[in-house]
Amino acid sequence: MKYAYYPGCVARGGTPELFQSMSKIVGPLGLELVELKEASCTGAGVLHEKNQELADTLNARTFAMAEQLQLPIMTICSTCQGVMSQVNHKLKNDSEYLARINKNLEPEGLEYKGTTEVKHFMWILVEDYGLDRLKQLVTKPLQRLAVAPFYGCYILRPSWIVGLDQQPDRGRYLEMIIGCLGADEIDYEGKTKCCGFPILTMNETNSVSMVRAHTVEAKDNGADCIVTPCPLCHLNLDGFQPVASNMNGSPIRMPILHLPQLIGLAMGMTAKELGMKRHIISTKTVEGQVKAGV
Repeated sequence: MKYAYYPGCVARGGTPELFQSMSKIVGPLGLELVELKEASCTGAGVLHEKNQELADTLNARTFAMAEQLQLPIMTICSTCQGVMSQVNHKLKNDSEYLARINKNLEPEGLEYKGTTEVKHFMWILVEDYGLDRLKQLVTKPLQRLAVAPFYGCYILRPSWIVGLDQQPDRGRYLEMIIGCLGADEIDYEGKTKCCGFPILTMNETNSVSMVRAHTVEAKDNGADCIVTPCPLCHLNLDGFQPVASNMNGSPIRMPILHLPQLIGLAMGMTAKELGMKRHIISTKTVEGQVKAGV
């Protein structure tokens, strides 16, 4: 299984442990990734507010690169998935606008014909790879670990853009993967809500309040950790949890894991191999639960 790999900016910068852990599990999974090293940022939705055509051109440029390779794009960032899905939908359904965008790509000798598919790693794991196949790679079932899923905004909304109309189970994929790895799924209301990152610079108090609400709710429902497919959600839920703890009046101590890290643990990989020492909130309790489950 071969994909044009688009890790995104945050996995290379703000959360390099995500890129590291993804690199570790690729081999056992048997995935062949061709990284799009010359691709630019998607704009994360922010650039679209200032210059929509520029943002769409940058994304079309990435699509054209993958199209030349005749490969679908795999991303490991929910925000990237959401932005790219919206741009791709627009370009595929508006030939006049696509022609205008392609004019912008001409200086680089690129043209997007509208054939590229963009899929998050989580979707690929369930739809293309298969959970039965993944389960065969589990050498250390996470049977004593209670995991709360956290989707964030962009991989679920708008539903008709990110394919929930055609694949309604995409709203349950995290839970399905958690179960496949042998862990207990913790259900809670906040799992599909915003992490607060998009408003962090405009209203830090409300953003941190959202961090507090989600992490405390997950903890009160019995979670040992939260797992997310979005590095921006990870940045907020992990990085601003100490501030949220001060707001809470007591430590929350809720470890936040990237999806590839959870998979790596079930494959028998160490916390060091998966970059878990980089987290703001210690993952030692998670490591202890995994060891106790053997």
